Amino acid sequence: MKKILVFIICLLSVATAQAQFAPDFIPDYDYDESNVGNAQQPQQPSAVFQNPVKDEPAPSAPALPPSIKKPKPYTGNIRILAKVNGEIITTEDINNRVRAFCMTTGIPYNSQTKVLIINKVMQNTIDEKLKLQDAVNNKIEITPQEIDSAIESFVQNNKSSMSKLKKDLADFGVSEKIFREQMKSDLAWVRLIRNKVSNDTVTEIEIQEALNATKADMNKKKYMVLEIVIDRKNARNINDLSRTLRQDPRFEMYAAQFSQSPSSASGGRLGWVNEGQLPQPLDAALQKMSSGQVSDPILYNDSYYILKVEKKFDPAKDKLPEPTENEIAEMLQGQKTERMAARHLQYLRQRASIELKE
Repeated sequence: MKKILVFIICLLSVATAQAQFAPDFIPDYDYDESNVGNAQQPQQPSAVFQNPVKDEPAPSAPALPPSIKKPKPYTGNIRILAKVNGEIITTEDINNRVRAFCMTTGIPYNSQTKVLIINKVMQNTIDEKLKLQDAVNNKIEITPQEIDSAIESFVQNNKSSMSKLKKDLADFGVSEKIFREQMKSDLAWVRLIRNKVSNDTVTEIEIQEALNATKADMNKKKYMVLEIVIDRKNARNINDLSRTLRQDPRFEMYAAQFSQSPSSASGGRLGWVNEGQLPQPLDAALQKMSSGQVSDPILYNDSYYILKVEKKFDPAKDKLPEPTENEIAEMLQGQKTERMAARHLQYLRQRASIELKE
């Protein structure tokens, strides 16, 4: 079950693709004050350069704005916000899921993040409906017992307890029914994607090609880079996001939730990128950045990029071990799974009838 949950985490943010919202769509994000407490992707780096490195201490920065523990984006009577193939999404659905999002990710809900969170949660909720509908069409059933087991594993992996989880749900104002429905959607999606990639295995030729590329890469200067990519039409709060990332060290968490690049599946991690490999505006920014630094938003090809440099590599001074064939095979198989999940979710989005009410 632990492996399933790890796989779920990888798939939760895969293929965020382009948001479904109209360019001028802004939800009513009033909240209860009483609760205040794409550009061409670079070539795939080698497996050895995918290993995480220890974050350098983040520079000191002003504190984040106060976080709302029980955000309530939509006030007043319950209203229908959207229909997904005829199934409705209400203001109460989004309020619950916004609170669940904040509880499970730890991302604060405040003046800098609220619009990003609301739009992300709306997209997630639409995708949740699509995944469950597709699971039904493919005769995939998730039993209550399987959901119970997944929740128990979730609790264990977070070194918590069922009583603590129930308390957290109550403290954040999250419906237990909504929490279980989200878990069911995740389990169904994992099973569906596994079925689709079961016959698409990595070949020996692919492994050897990746090993050869790795050896050539180890003689070049490079940067350990993370990215967040937001389409220009959805980037009205991009400067707020950049400021938040200079204050909150969890770049990967934000990338996994908000980035519209395929790299969001790995927390925005591009791995080691060779000097000169990215498009000129992005490469020029990297060359001026020091380790641990987060860039200003960079406009390129109608998208905004926020980059973070974790570390620099100079082959004249630094040495890294070569990866094994098993490490290469695992990396390539993971990429195949991510690509399948991305393609299939985009297919479901494109053929769906999605009606936004406001």
